[in-house]
Amino acid sequence: MSERLSVRKTYKLYIGGAFPRSESGRSYVVNDAKGRFLANASQASRKDVRDAVVAARKAFGGWSSRTPYNRGQILYRVAEMLEGRRTQFVDELRAGGAAKTAASAEVDAAIDRWVWYAGWADKIGAVAGNANPVAGPFFNLSTPEPSGVVGIVAPDSALLGLVSVVAPAIVTGNTAVVVASEPAPLPAITLAEVLATSDLPGGVVNLLTGRRAELAPWLASHMDVNAIDLAGVSEEAVTDLEKAAADNLKRVLRPGIGDWSAEPGTDRMTAFLETKTVWHPVGV
Repeated sequence: MSERLSVRKTYKLYIGGAFPRSESGRSYVVNDAKGRFLANASQASRKDVRDAVVAARKAFGGWSSRTPYNRGQILYRVAEMLEGRRTQFVDELRAGGAAKTAASAEVDAAIDRWVWYAGWADKIGAVAGNANPVAGPFFNLSTPEPSGVVGIVAPDSALLGLVSVVAPAIVTGNTAVVVASEPAPLPAITLAEVLATSDLPGGVVNLLTGRRAELAPWLASHMDVNAIDLAGVSEEAVTDLEKAAADNLKRVLRPGIGDWSAEPGTDRMTAFLETKTVWHPVGV
């Protein structure tokens, strides 16, 4: 009896809740830490960036209008699904060169980080908002609102780094277009499979794999992107991307600000919130 051949996984993009191949038909080789072949990943094009932004914009209205409590429930569901596929993520991180203990610790930290941000979903509004004292017969209330579509260039920490930049962006009602780690993209697409089965609406998170140098400038200059997180960008490339982002006054989160590798805090959530202030006469 012949030995059964395993079913090899095809790594695709994640756009609008679906898993398309790149419209360019390109792929690139992903190797492990020792230079051995692991897989072919889709190499996204600027057309894929545009498609992902369209999907993120379409999803923004529905996602931002959900109650914070509901968004927290969905992020917690992501943690549940990731926990159920824990062994698969550990195996993928080990294939990328991580030791078993380190891979297990990274997966556990990623799960815990989803839970941490889920818990903040219905609290960040109270912390970042305020009832302002004014000299007059008025109520003056400041309320945080999501910026819109956030472009994210993820760091090379294949799972924990990705979760640490995506979760705080979406928990407050933003949608995201994410350029995954270039040398280690495989856990990102597996995470996309988790997102697709965790009640997260299609288009809230869109994941692209490929060359940062090709994709990041188009994401930074896109006129329908409201903010950009440059966590995974080299210092040499930051200035050019900031200039590209200035055309429509995007919020820009530079590398090192709201450090994703530190213990999580509110900085990465408030970075992509806008404050709306309302005046209302007393007694009316």
